[in-house]
Amino acid sequence: MENSGKSAFGLDANVAAGLAYIPVCFCHLIVSIGIIATDKTNKLPRFHAFQSLLLSALIIVGYIVTFVLVMVIVLLAAAINMPALSFLSFFVYIIFLLFALGAFVGLVISCIKAFQGQIFKLPIIGNMADNWSN
Repeated sequence: MENSGKSAFGLDANVAAGLAYIPVCFCHLIVSIGIIATDKTNKLPRFHAFQSLLLSALIIVGYIVTFVLVMVIVLLAAAINMPALSFLSFFVYIIFLLFALGAFVGLVISCIKAFQGQIFKLPIIGNMADNWSN
């Protein structure tokens, strides 16, 4: 696969790759899916589209897991009549906020690297995106 030229949207490859990370009104999902569906030749936009989708899915799954854990802890604290136990839900939420901050930093770094025309692999999901973009 090539790393230069125009994408299927008529944009430069680095611009299409960078737009896959811009999370304004879920437009990054539309752009990423569009790149994956239409652009079969440029590796750069395809890699960044897959990595953007995987990062979005990871954030959504993390939020759902956090929500469920907080609800279980609060309901458990109410069931055993121990309100101090519900304070643990605060720690679960803090851990999610740290996770979200790390994901945001990864998103910004990946977006900058994509606009520069470079492939930047995030830990764990970067190798998956590389395999799927071939």
